[in-house]
Amino acid sequence: MTIAAEKALLGTFLEHQYLLRDTILNAEQLEDERHRRLFETMKRLVAQNQVVDIVTLATVADVAALGGVSYLNELADYADENKFEQYEQLVLDAWKDREKKRILTKAAQENWSIDRITKELDKLNQARIDDHASIVDLAAEVCDAPWIDTPPRRGVPTGIKKLDEMTNGWQDGEVTVIAARPSMGKTDVMDHLAKQAGWHGYLPIIFSLEMPRAQLRDRLIASIGGYNRNKMRDPYRMLSDDQKKKWMEVIGRLTETNIQIFDGARQSVAEMRAKVRKLMHKHPDKKPVIFIDYLTLIRPAHFHNGSAHQQVTEISGDLKAMAKEFSCPVITLAQLNRSVEQRQDKRPVMSDIRESGSVEQDADVIIFLYRDSYYNRDSDNDTMELIVAKNRNGATGTVRVRYNKHTGAIDDVFHT
Repeated sequence: MTIAAEKALLGTFLEHQYLLRDTILNAEQLEDERHRRLFETMKRLVAQNQVVDIVTLATVADVAALGGVSYLNELADYADENKFEQYEQLVLDAWKDREKKRILTKAAQENWSIDRITKELDKLNQARIDDHASIVDLAAEVCDAPWIDTPPRRGVPTGIKKLDEMTNGWQDGEVTVIAARPSMGKTDVMDHLAKQAGWHGYLPIIFSLEMPRAQLRDRLIASIGGYNRNKMRDPYRMLSDDQKKKWMEVIGRLTETNIQIFDGARQSVAEMRAKVRKLMHKHPDKKPVIFIDYLTLIRPAHFHNGSAHQQVTEISGDLKAMAKEFSCPVITLAQLNRSVEQRQDKRPVMSDIRESGSVEQDADVIIFLYRDSYYNRDSDNDTMELIVAKNRNGATGTVRVRYNKHTGAIDDVFHT
């Protein structure tokens, strides 16, 4: 099984060489000696900006030592870009199993203490390949900082001035959770943030696990054009002449966001990672910003005997790992449980997040949405509160915006 996974991995590298720059593996983690040599050769070629294919490998390397051209052709038949994450994980898991056996054998031979064995196994389970940095190198990066005027590092703008002041924008490697009760406006807030990211030159990637892509597109058009969403069901008959006149301008503004939408139901984090990686290769000049609607609709990799808490714990950790691996912001929506409805003050708190423990721990920023008019249907108050309840690297507090529930538009008018 391990050798087959290694073949599939190497074959996928042959067909899609950009993955060689992204993989977390190194040659020592492959079991087959030929595969290790082949992997090293591929990595060397891609580092030299050379093409990695069968012809190049046959030219620059001892092809017989790599199994011959026929073997390289056989590897190419295993290629499957969509399953790359699975192949990579299979190879990594097999390496960990071999290392575990080696550690336990050595421990028995040298009579290690239980504490030492546990520490070695823990290090193995947490092993990453690209996580090393010398403090000397890190210090060298900032040794001239007091004497060089460099612009402050800002994250992805939110389009909401006070929220940007609190968070400094969405930060690389951070996970933000935006949580609220159903119909509070979560998707409209996500759409607003995605548009702002796109208009500022980023690549917004939306995983819409509940809403179909056409419906999400129509909501985006409505919010940009100021159209009542009900009219989007039949624009020909329901839009006024003035609204029709600006239609193409609105469409143009929408396309400028360059938003990418995946609307498959019950996607796993591994599937999302594979899709993000493809888009990063397709748009190398744009930093991705990942949006997910919503957290508990993500399919976990393991069943966990049906335990919702353990499933959310797995997903929450995987989202954080994805944010760090791609060095980009990940913003996910989340539902609140019904307990908020039982209180006099219905503004959410941490414990209102479904399976809140792991989410509260892993998230860097947690924002709750609250509208008085949600609970008072007769109210004409169009204020939405964005309650920043957790901000690992900044201030907390409440930001108020104007929300049009008919068009979905968010208007930053409370910034003075």
